[in-house]
Amino acid sequence: MKTSVLGMVLAGGEGTRLFPLTEQRAKPAVPFGGKYRIIDFVLSNFVNSGINSIFVITQFKSQSLMELIINGWNISSAHAKGRFIIPVPAQMQTQDRSWYLGTADAIYQNIHLIEDFDPEHVAVFGSDHIYRMDISQMVNFHVKNNAMATVAAIPVPIEEADQFGIQRSDSHAE
Repeated sequence: MKTSVLGMVLAGGEGTRLFPLTEQRAKPAVPFGGKYRIIDFVLSNFVNSGINSIFVITQFKSQSLMELIINGWNISSAHAKGRFIIPVPAQMQTQDRSWYLGTADAIYQNIHLIEDFDPEHVAVFGSDHIYRMDISQMVNFHVKNNAMATVAAIPVPIEEADQFGIQRSDSHAE
């Protein structure tokens, strides 16, 4: 990848719909397929796409997730500077000292990480989806189109839309 990209993985959701699996652990730390955890998919997508600078923003039951990242995804000690996967627990960075009030607020409360790293682009992904994606293709599309923002989405039936984030686009969107 020719452009510098910082990955920001949002892993702070409460995971109430997966209870009792989330009774003792964060949703991204829930086992999947035996030896994997849900967060392994997004981290694998980043690393396999050549994006090796990743902050994982945590909040609820973060200890389980932090241990998983530190023990299973420690790339910083064995590799060159700028290659890391670092868990970042909620630190109540706003004046009112509130927990994250949603995904945008989680990024806002950690904007100093982006400013300090000073990347050309920031890729923000959730940690609780099971999929395989070459993120570098999305970054290349974004750069080629000189876009301000690029959003990946899939269509779902309208009757299931309340279970997901909703995006509306015009008929000319790709």
